[in-house]
Amino acid sequence: MHTEISHLAWADMEPQIQPEFTVELFDGKTVVALEVSPVPADKRPCHYKNAGLQKGSYIRVGNTNRSMTDYEIFGYVSSQNQPTFDEEPILEATLEDLDKEKLTSFLERFKKDRPKAVYLKQPFEQVLKHLKIARPFNGKLHPTLAGLLTFGSHPQTLESQLVITFLHYFGMTETEKTPRGERFLDNRKFEGPIPEMVSDAVNHVMASIRKGSLIEGLYLRDIPEYPEEAIREAIVNAIAHRDYSNFARGSYIQIRLFADRMEIQSPGGLYGTVTLETLEEEQSTRNRTLVRLLEDLHLVENRGSGIKAMLGAMRSANLEPPRFQDRRSSFLVIMRNLTLMNTDAIDWLNHFSDRPLNDRQRLALVYLRHNQQITNFDYQRLAHVDSVTASRELRGLVQTGLTSQHSSRRWTHYMLNVPTIDTVEVPLLLLPEDKVLDYVRRHGFITRKQCAGLLDLKDIPARKFLFRMRDKGILKQTGLKRGSQYVLP
Repeated sequence: MHTEISHLAWADMEPQIQPEFTVELFDGKTVVALEVSPVPADKRPCHYKNAGLQKGSYIRVGNTNRSMTDYEIFGYVSSQNQPTFDEEPILEATLEDLDKEKLTSFLERFKKDRPKAVYLKQPFEQVLKHLKIARPFNGKLHPTLAGLLTFGSHPQTLESQLVITFLHYFGMTETEKTPRGERFLDNRKFEGPIPEMVSDAVNHVMASIRKGSLIEGLYLRDIPEYPEEAIREAIVNAIAHRDYSNFARGSYIQIRLFADRMEIQSPGGLYGTVTLETLEEEQSTRNRTLVRLLEDLHLVENRGSGIKAMLGAMRSANLEPPRFQDRRSSFLVIMRNLTLMNTDAIDWLNHFSDRPLNDRQRLALVYLRHNQQITNFDYQRLAHVDSVTASRELRGLVQTGLTSQHSSRRWTHYMLNVPTIDTVEVPLLLLPEDKVLDYVRRHGFITRKQCAGLLDLKDIPARKFLFRMRDKGILKQTGLKRGSQYVLP
């Protein structure tokens, strides 16, 4: 068997692979384990040579294998060379489809930033060609896709699907309906050039998410459910790094807001040498012209810094790191709104005060209260440490008896060995607006005095808080002055 498998791996697979055999005794029986390391990114997909690339490429889905789609194969093959889809001229467009005022303003700032750039002193159309904002075709100059998306008056007139959509769901699944039987609380589409789309999408998401209130004297300061920086970076990354090939140009970027999480999905999987484990370190730019223009517009600060900024913003907000999924045909960012270190978590951690733990290990334990497992990469992103430190501290958690290690090598993960709760399920952090709404649902109305007692506020801040909920349309005011009551609209 060893010989047959080795021959298959070397003679019948392209590229050749080297399986590693391990023989172990398990319950008195001999078990042969076979491990195949991933082939380099620029050699994928590995396929059965005799069937050819199109018919011999397979992907593992659950417990089954299926043939890869043409687009999944294309996703790998296109990573072996620099794509130029963002540099292609849009033949239906002319320079009249670009916003001349915004473009002129951009070029003026660009010249100030690069006073020694000789090419910027050329005629206007030559500068557009040099920057790949426009390209000639049959003697006529047309905006490139990158130029149209960045400086177009309304790019969706010609590329209707290159938009951002926003769906606000009522619960934690797409099937849960509101009490009125509606599927969505909100359904929007954002269009226009990229700077406008980003601004409109971020502003709308920030207005849609829940907010806690921090009381500072007589004033209330909003604490958003998700940090604005993380939302902005996720949206900009989705635009900058999505697939603009003909396979995916008909697909749009989706933002989905659920009760417990936000998802941002863009067409196209990871590009080049970047993997889920190297997102913060590796840099492979699928759309080099578009990314360069976004850098010059200061929508992207430094190439490759978006993921780090997103992780840092979530960490600063005391939220767990975003989760990333590469689905080959799309890339998904998931942000959860569960606050890690709250009073309940600290009370739970106090049960283990006799164990030698540092703050990072305590944070990992709280993470495991709400997640089935943690890996070395999870720990790195959660605690902001390198792989060596993560390995050492995860082993330390095992030595305390609080966690246990499962599997080995690249499948190694750790699970909690202690109960996550004492007697009841740990509730999600209840925000002030949620407390008020819960009270109104149970009693039918709330007064200013009742709100002050419920939120431990003085009279004036309580009144301002209710006014704000009224102005947002969350509550409706009945009566006047001291006789006012607030009910559901």
